[in-house]
Amino acid sequence: MSSTTPRRRRAAAALAVAALGAATLAGCSADGRETIRFTFSKREALTFMQDVVKDYNASQDAVTVEMDTSGVDVVSASFVRGNPPDIMLANYNYEVARFVQRCALSDLGDTDAAATVREDLQPLMEQYGTCEGRTSALPYSVMASSVIYNTQIFEENGLEVPTTWDELIAVCDALEAAGVTPFYGTFKDDWTVAQGWYDYAIGGSIDVIDFFDGLAAEGADVDGSSDVSFEKDFTEPAEKMLQLATEYTNEDADSRAYGDGNLAFGEGQAAMYLQGPWAFSEIAKTAPDAPLGTFPLPMTGDPDDRAIRVNMDLAAMIPDASTKKDAARDFLEYLYQPEIIEAYNESQLGFAPTTDAAPPDDPRVQGMQEFYDSGAIYQGPSVLVPKTIPVFAYAQALVFGQDPAQTFATMDSDWSRLAFRQPVLTDEAEEATR
Repeated sequence: MSSTTPRRRRAAAALAVAALGAATLAGCSADGRETIRFTFSKREALTFMQDVVKDYNASQDAVTVEMDTSGVDVVSASFVRGNPPDIMLANYNYEVARFVQRCALSDLGDTDAAATVREDLQPLMEQYGTCEGRTSALPYSVMASSVIYNTQIFEENGLEVPTTWDELIAVCDALEAAGVTPFYGTFKDDWTVAQGWYDYAIGGSIDVIDFFDGLAAEGADVDGSSDVSFEKDFTEPAEKMLQLATEYTNEDADSRAYGDGNLAFGEGQAAMYLQGPWAFSEIAKTAPDAPLGTFPLPMTGDPDDRAIRVNMDLAAMIPDASTKKDAARDFLEYLYQPEIIEAYNESQLGFAPTTDAAPPDDPRVQGMQEFYDSGAIYQGPSVLVPKTIPVFAYAQALVFGQDPAQTFATMDSDWSRLAFRQPVLTDEAEEATR
């Protein structure tokens, strides 16, 4: 016992010194700079952002940024431990917005970056919740989605991009008469139905913000007799969606998945495809020269009702618990320099959220530019409900034959049971989501 005790004491002392050294390094780099941890959640853009971090670190001698790509689950755990990242660029959804709702993020309203952001994007940010008196998150990249179409097929058949529902049906009929499948469906993957068919049909038919504000006002009393309800407001758009899905798609749509669709559409097996811009890079793997463009799915008789689906693909946030907010803010301002934020969005086929951003050069997404510029945008209704409501499965069930009115009555019951409040969570609703 006496012979091993000194060794144990020396080992314990060595561990204590190592721990102290690690703690020191966590706050400062070897050259005395303040080190901040930067969480970045867009894995497809790691190389781009790594270069940005490298350039920032080389541009000044006060701060060192270390990038963390461990994901939202690890970030959530770090908030619980009281050791969150110092700055975040993360996909803006309900998982991340919990930090907003609980006022766990610092106010960025007085930053130069905030002054450059389009005001009309704020209502979309607030659909996920707010912390009163704070601008908790700033949009960094807006991803826009709409109908992807083969411009060559349209030209060869003398077709113009449709601007109304009747024009869309006429285009579909003309394509079928020419032996061309109008839409390529990939119904085997439920998310492709939800983010495309379901979201475009509903978002092109109703005011999504007004609907969810009205739903929040109904609280726990939502049903088919309410002023607004899923059954009342979503049934008709869904029936139109089903007309397209059942009459104008490939016969094997029920068994085709996302990968199948990218390959087939690149080969020209259909004229239109309801996917987001993330599909372009996949299509390009086998058809790099495919002649593609985009346009909003028209769902009414009024061309002015057309709009495109958007999501806040990345938002910038600085946790309130960070002890290095000044350094984090300096990096935030660097990220929002026009040459950086615009180059990032160009690389990802996204739209910059800043007021004076140049339009994208890629012709595949230019068809959405006028709608983005004019604010004819909506967030997909499939992502504006809590995950405990299985919207993706419900959307897939619709194209597999389930009755729309029955499906949406079930969603009304789901919503009422959760008593989910939106866009601002009350204490009662926040407790219900925990």
